[in-house]
Amino acid sequence: MPISRKSRCSHTEKAITIPADVLYQYEIFSRYNSPYRAHQGGCAVDLYPPGDTAPSPVGGEVIDIRAVKPPTRPYATEEDYLIVIDTEGGDIEYRRADDEPAIARIMHVKPDVSTGERVRVGDPLGRLVRSGFFAPWVENHLHVGFRSPDRNYLRASGSLPLETDVDVKPLAWDGRGRAVEIGETYVVLDLPEHPEPGKSFVGIGDDSGRIAIDGGLPHFGRGGTFAGHDGPVELLGTEIGRSEGYYIKWKPVKIYANGSPIKGISLFASMNKRFGARLVCPEVTFEEGEMVDVEIGYEH
Repeated sequence: MPISRKSRCSHTEKAITIPADVLYQYEIFSRYNSPYRAHQGGCAVDLYPPGDTAPSPVGGEVIDIRAVKPPTRPYATEEDYLIVIDTEGGDIEYRRADDEPAIARIMHVKPDVSTGERVRVGDPLGRLVRSGFFAPWVENHLHVGFRSPDRNYLRASGSLPLETDVDVKPLAWDGRGRAVEIGETYVVLDLPEHPEPGKSFVGIGDDSGRIAIDGGLPHFGRGGTFAGHDGPVELLGTEIGRSEGYYIKWKPVKIYANGSPIKGISLFASMNKRFGARLVCPEVTFEEGEMVDVEIGYEH
């Protein structure tokens, strides 16, 4: 059965909260760093574990597993997967406003579990797959969303709003750093440096130092914050958008690295010691060890 790729969130519903103990199983998480509507509406989260095995973010009964045909990409597998778990009776129950347990939808994992099997939080669900739903600079991860039991879980639409119950410390960044990891479509800088890798989540902070920013700036159109905030958001001396709660619609900004325009900056929460500014630059190359100076300006 085909699975809809469009997603709209049910914002009349109470938000599902993912506890800190669940999030600490993963090295990176993001709610908004994606072009898909569920993410841009704050109704999905991407969870990046430290290895290829996917620890479950939920407990309950596996009620369905489906193969999914992803977009064709030269770097991706031909098949993706949807794992559906009823969280009723799980070690952590994700409940809706009416106190009914939610259904979890998990994608991008080749399952080692079977329909009818019960799992606990942290149990291995299977191996991560490199999906055609990913942009080429995106690493393998689990995509997680929730819905009410009366919603068709084979459709992407109808996801419930999400919240993450963990503090993300904003780190100051002046736009500079040395290139320490070079990919075909991205480069990672050594700054800002994580002060305590493996112990807490951090993200690149706005110029005020009050909030950490989430999302693909500006290539995914909109992003968010890891703490509620209303008003303008500035980064590197430029207003990049206005926040309403957790949401930011990016202004028409342009990112420059050593004077060359690049696609953007990936912003997320991380415990990883590899943390640093991650520049998306499929058409610009840098040498390992090169000093990079990032600036933000407006398109004309």
